Amino acid sequence: MGVAIRTAGDDDRERVVRLLDEAFQDDPVSSWVFPGEEYRRTTHHRLMAAFTDATLAEGRVDLAEDGSACALWMSVPADDPGHGEEGPGDEFAELRRAVDPDNERVELIGRLTAGIHPQGRAHEYLWMIGVAPGRQGEGLGTALIGTVLDRCDREGRPAYLEASSERSARLYRRLGFEPVGEPLRLPDGPLMYPLWREPRTSGPRD
Repeated sequence: MGVAIRTAGDDDRERVVRLLDEAFQDDPVSSWVFPGEEYRRTTHHRLMAAFTDATLAEGRVDLAEDGSACALWMSVPADDPGHGEEGPGDEFAELRRAVDPDNERVELIGRLTAGIHPQGRAHEYLWMIGVAPGRQGEGLGTALIGTVLDRCDREGRPAYLEASSERSARLYRRLGFEPVGEPLRLPDGPLMYPLWREPRTSGPRD
C-alpha cells in the first residue's frame, strides 16, 4: 500500500507520544509495566515520552504523514559498549526516576531487554512501532518499516527488535526476522520475542 512517510522532528513530539500511548495501552508488555487500566492511562504516556525524546535525540522517528503510525529506530554500532551495565549514571535508574519512581518495572524492563540485545555487529534496532488503534490491521506497520528494511538489504545491514506478543512475532517473521535466543519471560509477566533479520541479498521482500 502507498503510505507517505517522513522523518519526524521536534515539532512532532506530542503527536508521536500520543500515538504511542494510544497504540500500546492494551499491549501485554505495557500492561505488565503499568498494571491496571487507570494507572496505565495516567502514567504510561510518560514512558512513551521518554522513549520518543531519546529517539529524537539519538535515532530516527519515521512518521506516516497522516499521523496514523510511527516507528522508532536506533542505529547500534558494532562496538556498542554493552547493555544493562550498572554504574553511577545508570540510564535505567534515571529512566525510572523520570517516569515513575516507585515502579521498579520501568527500570527492570530496560535492564532485561538490554541484557538480551545482540552485540558485536552493527544493526538497525526497531525500538517501537505504533499504529493508531482504529487503523491497525491495514498494513501500515509493514509499509512503515519497509523502507528501512530495503535500505538494510542494500547496505548489508541486519535489523533487530523485540516483539511484545506471539502474534506480532509472526508478522515480523513474514518480513524476514527470525528468533535469536530464547524468548524473554518478564517476572510474573508475558513473553517478549527477540528477533533478528539478516539482510537479503536478492529477491523481493514479502
